Amino acid sequence: MGQFSRRALLQAAGTSAVAAQAPLSPNVLLIMTDQQRYDCLGANGNGIIRTPNLDRLHAQSASLSRAFVQAPVCVPSRVSIFTSRYPHSHKNRVNYTPCDRSEVFLQKRFQEAGYQTGSVGKLHYYPPTRAHARTTGFDHVELDDGVAATEPYSDYIRWRKENDPQAAVPANATVKNPGPGGNPFRGVIEAQYTQTGWVGLKTREMIRRFAESSRPFFLFSSFFKPHSPFTVPEPWASMYNNAEIPLPKPETLESIQKLPLPLQRLILRGKPAYGLDRTQLQWMYRSYYAAISHIDHEVGLMLDELQRSGLDQNTIVVFCSDHGAQLLEHGLTDKNVFFEGSIRVPMMVRYPRVVAPARYEEMIEAIDLMPSLLELCRIREPYNVQGRSFAPLIAGRREAYQPRTQVFSENVIPEVITTGSLNMFYEPGEGIAGIRHPDAKMVRTERWKLTHYPGHGGELYDLVNDPREETNLYADPAHRATVNELKGALLDWMITADEKDQIARRWLV
Repeated sequence: MGQFSRRALLQAAGTSAVAAQAPLSPNVLLIMTDQQRYDCLGANGNGIIRTPNLDRLHAQSASLSRAFVQAPVCVPSRVSIFTSRYPHSHKNRVNYTPCDRSEVFLQKRFQEAGYQTGSVGKLHYYPPTRAHARTTGFDHVELDDGVAATEPYSDYIRWRKENDPQAAVPANATVKNPGPGGNPFRGVIEAQYTQTGWVGLKTREMIRRFAESSRPFFLFSSFFKPHSPFTVPEPWASMYNNAEIPLPKPETLESIQKLPLPLQRLILRGKPAYGLDRTQLQWMYRSYYAAISHIDHEVGLMLDELQRSGLDQNTIVVFCSDHGAQLLEHGLTDKNVFFEGSIRVPMMVRYPRVVAPARYEEMIEAIDLMPSLLELCRIREPYNVQGRSFAPLIAGRREAYQPRTQVFSENVIPEVITTGSLNMFYEPGEGIAGIRHPDAKMVRTERWKLTHYPGHGGELYDLVNDPREETNLYADPAHRATVNELKGALLDWMITADEKDQIARRWLV
């Protein structure tokens, strides 16, 4: 797919508001965090967390306040975002598994359109190497996935060895005696040598490099935090020492055992955390907030660099997360479930003079981001994308946008449903460790959320009357019609999602 000529672009654009207002070939800076909840931003209503730079970006952006990921776990979600395809379509269902070579990523679309492309931080591709990342469409790569097994491939680890006087100290080491009232997760190494500080530094360097060229750029800046472990450096480590953050209600074994079997196995795997000490949980929340405030600081420096380079007025800035986190809601510390804490993420898009800053309440799927960016950048949308562009919605053509009435998500990660071991085998007719099909599908509407576990029932929540998703109505005879209707919606989605893959653009008789 080559880049269109200026005349061809203007002719193709017609009179749409996007085309009429947008300069040609804007730059794109896509900033992603890992495991950040929607409600952990000041601008999204959190009165405790301190995120002044992200709040400033929010005020200048279209805030998609109801954005949902298509998988509540890193790799499937990220691949969905970068291909605009559902996990069951791109088939990258488990962390650190190779992606189908036929899938074409967003960076490749930009590269083919003449853009400079770059990536800094966490990619989560397999193999986890710079060389492989370049085959997906990145010209320049600064790589660090934040996982010990990938350290031999980490540019951050090499950089830290060359620059940090305390390079021998593990990156996640904590101060042994933080003192009375001190954060037990306070890190030893200085903020500038953390992965968060490094991502900010290398992103600014890459912005300066790209600014030297007349070609537009696509830059992906990806933070590992606020993902656990909860180690955080000063001055952020002590920022919330006196904060009392509301904690989720404690769960009991009895309440967990009322959930569908696959969900029980997930929550109770390994050393269950549902009974975690409340003081320790409070410090986990404080450190989680602190990690986001540290990211906020680095995002502010990135935005300053864009302005200093004279690029801010012609750069689309996107901020989002790959999924959320439970933080012990429903007895689970991480994600892999379809509760709002795991699937709803912050998402904002800034594009001066084109995108109208406002809060947009329409439900969107994370796979909608790719076609939206391509439309804003005048790049032809690939035939096989499954997302729906929301560019008309945020760029003044609301009447041309058809809102979603349903959003979907799915998850299959056998290692977390069983024991955490990777030495598992699928037995036909038996499944994995007694789970017939370690998969789940979710559909969410304005009011209802249904999760279906094949062979193990499901969950139905009334989000209007039960926003905390505490009362499972799946087996209630009074809601049988709703369950059947939403199961039908899941079936229709599974049948039609790959329609363009299976039906040619024109019939040849």
